[in-house]
Amino acid sequence: MHPFSFTKAATTREALDAGRRGGRYIAGGTTLVDLMRETVERPEALVDISDLPLREVRVTERGGLRIGALVSMSQTAAHPKVRSLFPVVSEALELSASAQLRNMATIGGNIMQRTRCTYFRDVTADCNKREPGSGCAALHGFNRMHAILGTSDSCVATHASDVAVAFAALDASVHLLGPDGERRIPFADFLLRPGNTPNREQTIRQGELITAVEIPALPRPLKSGYLKVRDRQSYEFALTSAAVALHVRGGVIREAKVAAGGVGTVPWKLPAVERALVGERPSDALWTAAAEQAAQGARPLSGNRFKVELLKRTVERQLRIVGGTK
Repeated sequence: MHPFSFTKAATTREALDAGRRGGRYIAGGTTLVDLMRETVERPEALVDISDLPLREVRVTERGGLRIGALVSMSQTAAHPKVRSLFPVVSEALELSASAQLRNMATIGGNIMQRTRCTYFRDVTADCNKREPGSGCAALHGFNRMHAILGTSDSCVATHASDVAVAFAALDASVHLLGPDGERRIPFADFLLRPGNTPNREQTIRQGELITAVEIPALPRPLKSGYLKVRDRQSYEFALTSAAVALHVRGGVIREAKVAAGGVGTVPWKLPAVERALVGERPSDALWTAAAEQAAQGARPLSGNRFKVELLKRTVERQLRIVGGTK
């Protein structure tokens, strides 16, 4: 681990001033500290923001939900309003990491976490995300866990967050505060596909601080849930996952929100699946037909071709779980 300075911000203004000078924000530290230990990340200055007043979960005036950036994963998952309004969020969090990590990790840190690609974390390997222009060892290496959607010739690493998949499905937004004031970014625009600049992963600017994630109000009743398929039952990242939310009224699907994880360079929204569902009556045949649209645009690698079919099956299964069968 390389030398660095450490300060603890007592106020939001102190945090922003330190961030503007190049300090890296840290709260739970469950990702950043590991990367520093492995010398993947080498920040010169850390700014502890754990004392800032960003730990509230509240229902918005329109009936959505605002989750403070420093609320822990475990607190968010257990919050009664999260569980009642958007169970897909609670389920995604409870299927993430160990209980000990969920107690430390924050919502803001979770959506900022970097990829679990083994080549990114091996400083001896070529990785454009870690060292732009060096190449991507995963393209022709061991790529079973890598992405099939949103990839480029520069990077095929997946985004590891489970709850980010739920946020993407629910069309959440990220609230930011920085030197130039407040911004609100749609979640779909906050995380960036690699393209030719895989080292740039979010739209966040120098010195900006995540203050909250907000889920908009959606029609009630809303049934939702999260399914994660992995090699073992616990403490494992997704091979595929599906976040589904359905509003059914009068026996017809009026609104559908679907996204996938474990298969994209970012949490992958599935608009073709959503379009296939809206206006239709729930049925086994509908779930199968809609799920067939899940892998549109997939570019599998030598080691992960199985993910194309697995993605379709994962989405179909979760549609049946949330929407029921007839």
